[in-house]
Amino acid sequence: MQVSEVEWSTTEKEIAKSAFEKAYEREIEAVIQEVRQRASVMTQPNEMWQLHDFLSARRHEIDGKYDYRYSVLIFVFAGLIKDGWLHLDELQGLEKDKLTKVAALTRM
Repeated sequence: MQVSEVEWSTTEKEIAKSAFEKAYEREIEAVIQEVRQRASVMTQPNEMWQLHDFLSARRHEIDGKYDYRYSVLIFVFAGLIKDGWLHLDELQGLEKDKLTKVAALTRM
């Protein structure tokens, strides 16, 4: 079965949505913490623009990473696990074939 042809049950969709949202919240919280840290030590006007550039880059990266189309979700989950924002056990309840594919992709 091709990954793009994978079917998702209602239960799997709920599990996937919950895991996706947890990973997103974790990454956004990490960005918020970094912004707070950077802002707390700012002393020069150019540091404000560097913070702006940092935020713009992170937004672009995050917007590209968090793609909730079912045809690519296996790849998204693998990337989130590799990046440390999601744990494989948070996907428990998905079909074994999906979990196997995610796990295999994390090792690539």
